Amino acid sequence: MYLLDAQEKDIDEIIALESHPENRDYLWVGTHGEHKDEIADPDHKLLIFREKETGGTVGYALIRLNRKSEIFELRRIAISQKRKGYGREAMEALFTEAFENMGINRFWLDVYPDNIFGINLYESLGMHRDGVLRQNYKAERGYLDQIIYSMLKEEYFERKKK
Repeated sequence: MYLLDAQEKDIDEIIALESHPENRDYLWVGTHGEHKDEIADPDHKLLIFREKETGGTVGYALIRLNRKSEIFELRRIAISQKRKGYGREAMEALFTEAFENMGINRFWLDVYPDNIFGINLYESLGMHRDGVLRQNYKAERGYLDQIIYSMLKEEYFERKKK
């Protein structure tokens, strides 16, 4: 898999990924205009994950950057083909981008408690569970907690040594 900066022509595909029944309960569905603004904003990265052999899209991620504090916030991630290892491969590629290519100090994300596959993935990657923001988001399905996970640069490079 490889990462590419999303282009405006990719937005409909991104919205379809966000809207898919297996994804929509776990992330915000953006509008065409919001995604277009994210592409143009230097404090955001909208990335597409493509399969190496076919070039087909297997997912996307939205990143918010705080360059002053060297923070990489994974705002959204969605994978089209579940349980094939693409999520792990995408997260590893994002770690490489953040820590090795950009020199970021802290990578973090939030996840809803019912996203068991996401939680299992983040914990298996060695991410630190920082805490829970209780009933922090009001969705159609009610008030939702958000679990915060992070990894620091030093933890990433220590993990790579093993």
